[in-house]
Amino acid sequence: MRVRHFTAGIRWTAGVLAMLLGLIGVLLAPGPVSAAQAAGSTSVTGQAASASAPALPTRLRGVNRSGTEFMCVQNRGIFDGPADSTSIQAIKNWQANVVRVPLNEDCWLGINGVNSAYSGANYRNAVSDYVSRLRQAGLYVILELHWSSGVHIGFGSSCWTYASQCQKPMPNSDHTPDFWRSVADTFKSDQAVVFDLFNEPFPNLVMFDHNASWKCWRDGGSACVGFLYSVAGMQTLVNTVRSTGATNYIMVGGINYSNDLTGWLTYAPSDPAGKLVASWHSYNFNSCNTQSCWDSQIAPVAARYPLVVGEIGQDDCAHGYVDTLMNWLDSRDLGYLGWTWNTWDCKSGPSLITDYNGTPTAYGQGLKNRLASG
Repeated sequence: MRVRHFTAGIRWTAGVLAMLLGLIGVLLAPGPVSAAQAAGSTSVTGQAASASAPALPTRLRGVNRSGTEFMCVQNRGIFDGPADSTSIQAIKNWQANVVRVPLNEDCWLGINGVNSAYSGANYRNAVSDYVSRLRQAGLYVILELHWSSGVHIGFGSSCWTYASQCQKPMPNSDHTPDFWRSVADTFKSDQAVVFDLFNEPFPNLVMFDHNASWKCWRDGGSACVGFLYSVAGMQTLVNTVRSTGATNYIMVGGINYSNDLTGWLTYAPSDPAGKLVASWHSYNFNSCNTQSCWDSQIAPVAARYPLVVGEIGQDDCAHGYVDTLMNWLDSRDLGYLGWTWNTWDCKSGPSLITDYNGTPTAYGQGLKNRLASG
């Protein structure tokens, strides 16, 4: 999710921002793509993926647990709400089998001036302990890089600082490889921990060229024209994870806030372990928010690779959109995670719960019902 609850004084401006970014997404989106084109196209700018990855051991359905991406850099702690075994059991009571944990690059590495009480070894130990509790409860865990370093002052920017204080359009080459080297080395012994390389890439809002944005997404470096920082592409991050000996599944989100997968098969990074997972995000205000789009743009990727919808949600406090989406995903045996298991409100982001005992909001009731139905 690209906009969320930050502090009590900063509210979620979903209406204006969603319309603006949705319009930009529509204007920049490619034309309709046939299943055949999406599944097997090649061009001089990209190499089509030639082999499918092995299926995940189970279908992942669960929730996101926001907080560890922003609390530390706001000098407010590490977790937003409880992270104990009781709060984890409340998630399990919804019949979830996975929790996605957003991370902060500066806090994990202990850099760029973050309070040491909430960064470096203290942050890493807190996250590792939380992952251990999740795993002891029998839950899969997705670790994802949500906030990272790099100056971005264009479309989609919510901060102009170099530090990891908001979402950036792409990973940076200064610190992101170090982040993933450390995270992968820490959790490589547990195959039930999945690595989601970068929450929501949006190089298309810097470069305004669809094919060039996909090349930047994969290759980074000189392929990323117009950036104010050096970009690390997805291939570099895959290589970094594998250099540690980790063979965990790796999730890779598409462009336009992980909502556009039209170039995913053509530009998918090479993985020597053969365990790439396509990551897709779907909200009612995204440009690809209809079944016809899902059929033409998402289904071809899911036919070739494991696909997990790392975030689903809607911004109107209801669950009609996610119900329709979950129907489509369930019919294809695809996994999904609701945003988010936090006690915010509909003005601060799509919140699934009103308390950490797991009482659902009107929006969260849709996911709760679906998970309970098996």
